[in-house]
Amino acid sequence: MSPSPFWSKAQDVLVHDLGSRIAGLSPEEATSRLKNYGPNTVLAMTHTNALHILLRQFLNPLVLILIFAATVSSLVGEMHDAIIISLIVLASCLLGFSQEYGATKALEALKKSISLSATVVRGGIESLVPASTIVPGDIIKLAAGSLVPADGVILSSRDLSVSEAALTGETFPVGKMAGVCPPEASIAARSNCVFTGTSVRSGTATVIAVETGGRTEYAAIAGAIARQIPETDFSRGIRRFGYLMTRIMLVIVITVFVANLLLHRPLIDSLLFSLALAVGLTPELLPAIISMTLARGARAMAAGGVIVRRLDAIENLGSMNLLCTDKTGTLTQGIIKLDGCVDPGGMHSQQVHLLAVLNASLQAGLKNPLDDAILASGEIGADLKAFVKKDEIPYDFMRKRLSVIVNSAGQDTMMVCKGAVANILSVCTSVRTGNAAEPLDEASRAASTRFIVNGARMAFG
Repeated sequence: MSPSPFWSKAQDVLVHDLGSRIAGLSPEEATSRLKNYGPNTVLAMTHTNALHILLRQFLNPLVLILIFAATVSSLVGEMHDAIIISLIVLASCLLGFSQEYGATKALEALKKSISLSATVVRGGIESLVPASTIVPGDIIKLAAGSLVPADGVILSSRDLSVSEAALTGETFPVGKMAGVCPPEASIAARSNCVFTGTSVRSGTATVIAVETGGRTEYAAIAGAIARQIPETDFSRGIRRFGYLMTRIMLVIVITVFVANLLLHRPLIDSLLFSLALAVGLTPELLPAIISMTLARGARAMAAGGVIVRRLDAIENLGSMNLLCTDKTGTLTQGIIKLDGCVDPGGMHSQQVHLLAVLNASLQAGLKNPLDDAILASGEIGADLKAFVKKDEIPYDFMRKRLSVIVNSAGQDTMMVCKGAVANILSVCTSVRTGNAAEPLDEASRAASTRFIVNGARMAFG
C-alpha cells in the first residue's frame, strides 16, 4: 500500500513524519538537512551551454551538405565558391543560435524570479533567511506580498488568498486554509497547500515546508521546459529532405563518375567533374531562407510577449488546424467589469450600487478584481464622505462573506455584506424590492437563488 500524500495527512501526523515541531527546526537540524536535501533551488537543473547550442545548429542535414560542398570547392581550387557557401552556413547557424540562446537565457531569468528570502521559525525565533536554505520541516511565515519559497501545508491561516497562475493558469487568487484534502486532489484542489513560485495576495499563514528544490511542483514545470524536446514535424521534414538530397547526389555523382570512366575519360577529371556536379546540386540558400523566415516569425511572437525557444516551433504553430487552451488570463484580458446592479426583482437599483461601493471601498483587506470592478463602475449618486466605517468582519472560509459596518448622519447603523450567494441568503430574513421589504421565506429564498444563478449564466454565457 502506497503512503498517503502529504496534503491528505493530519497536521500532527505530518509534523511528526517530517521530524519537525511548531517551534521550528533548530539551526543545527536545518544545516544538517540542507546537506542531505541540497539547496532549495531549481536553477541547478539546467545550464545554458552556448557551445552546445551552437554546435546543434550544424547538425541539420542541409547544413552538413553545404559544409561538404564548401570543403569540395576548396579542394578543387574554387575558393570563391567555398567562401560564399561558408558565409551562408555561418549566417544561417548564427541566426538560429542567437534566437535559441536568447530564449534560453530569458527562461533562466524567469526562474531567478523565485523568492530570494523568507521568514522561518527556527528554535522558536523568527528570522529572515535565504530561500535556498529552506529545508523540509521548516516552519515558514507568509504574509501579503510574500513569494512562497517551498511546497508546504498550511498549519494556520487568516484571510489567506494565493495567486497560483504560474501553476494552474488561473488569473484570480484562490482561497487557502488549514485542513486535509483527498489523496486524489489535483494541484488546484489542494486548498490546504501552497506551492513554490506562487504569491500571497492577502492574509497571513504559518506553513510547514514539505518539498523543496527539484522535488517541488514548480521544478516539475521547469523540468518539462528543460527536457529533451521531441522532433517537430517540420524538423523531421527538413531532415528527410536532406537525406533525400544526399541520396540523389550520391546516385548522380556515382553514375556520372562511372559513365565517364566507361567512356575512358581521365580519372582525375571525371572525379572533379562529379564533385562539381554535387556542389551544383546543393541548395545553398535554402537553410538561410528557412532560418530567416522562422526568425521573423519569432520576432513577431516576441512583440506579443511570447518567448520562442526553438525556431522550429514557429512552423508547427502556423500549421495548426485546432488550438485548445485555457482561455482564463490568456485569450481573455482577465478583467472583471460591472455590467449593472439590480434588485431581487431584476430592476436596476442605485441603492444596490451604493452598498456595493461602500463595501468595496471601506474594507481594509487587499482589493480583489471584484472590488476593482465595483470601484471603477462610475458615479453612484451619493457622497461617500457622508458614511463612516465603524467596524469590519474580514472574509473567512466559514462565513464566506466580508462585512463592513457603516453609518451616516440621520441614518441607522447598517452592515453591508458581500460574499457567496448561499451564505448571504442563509442569514437574511427579508428581501427588499423597490421601497418595500417582504419576509424571506423558503420559496422566495429559492426564487432569489434561481434569479442570481440565471443572471450569472446570462452574464458569462
